[in-house]
Amino acid sequence: MIGVQGLYKDYGSKKALQGIDFSVKEGEIFGLLGPNGAGKTTTLKILTGQLLPTAGGAEVMGQSPWERPDDLRREMGILPEQTNHYERLTVKQNLKLFQRLHGVEGRAVQEIIKEVELESHQNMKAGKLSRGLKQRLLLARTLLHKPRLLFLDEPTGGLDPGSASNLHRLLKKLNQDGITIILTSHNMEEVDRLCGRVAFLDHGQIVAGGSPQELKLQYGEKRLEVMVEEDDGEKLYQLDLNGEESGERVREWMEQSRVLSIHSIEPSLADIFIKVTGREKNDGDVK
Repeated sequence: MIGVQGLYKDYGSKKALQGIDFSVKEGEIFGLLGPNGAGKTTTLKILTGQLLPTAGGAEVMGQSPWERPDDLRREMGILPEQTNHYERLTVKQNLKLFQRLHGVEGRAVQEIIKEVELESHQNMKAGKLSRGLKQRLLLARTLLHKPRLLFLDEPTGGLDPGSASNLHRLLKKLNQDGITIILTSHNMEEVDRLCGRVAFLDHGQIVAGGSPQELKLQYGEKRLEVMVEEDDGEKLYQLDLNGEESGERVREWMEQSRVLSIHSIEPSLADIFIKVTGREKNDGDVK
């Protein structure tokens, strides 16, 4: 669905992308991750034909995103980070307006309202919607023309956990219906839940990539955490997962029926984020 080869983008003396390579398979959810300033938004703008690269190549659905961008945009949906609805219009009126503005034919607004679960709010003015409902309305707009590919920039930014969970469910359903999704997010739990593969960007370079499980195995410390019942109460032990002595200690505790819990220590994607980028906060100014 997407192929990127040696992509560079400079903004004067600032190097936003420095020769990145990655691919996105048809039908998957792919996460493009990294700190602020890593180059994520620049990459999405290039892939959607909004920016020209300094060097390198990319294909989206077998075409250059810069040669005939209008043709490609008929096959893709772009969900921006900020909502921009007409707040005095209702949900249904907003969708009908954008349907006319973009010359979209053949798909009923009512069908999309049902798909994103806005039926009970379709006659409510957009300005009265909660942040989560506004995000659903924005998603509905991106689906008006039946896109094959969705670009989502921080789709659940600012949402409460319940609203984010509802949006995750909708995105999974869209993906099951055959839509390929590429997203950027700072929510590593969200990425772990949604994405089959991810790539970590840092200072314009891809520093790690693979499935969330592959990355956890690669960057995990291979340690075991065992809660044991002692004479003076419960005690938590951390052991080397592959150590011979660890096996002997666990066997002894189990024979004495003192093991209360046992599990391997698995890093979160947030842990991996910090490890591969070496930074927890934004220290750049190029998106």
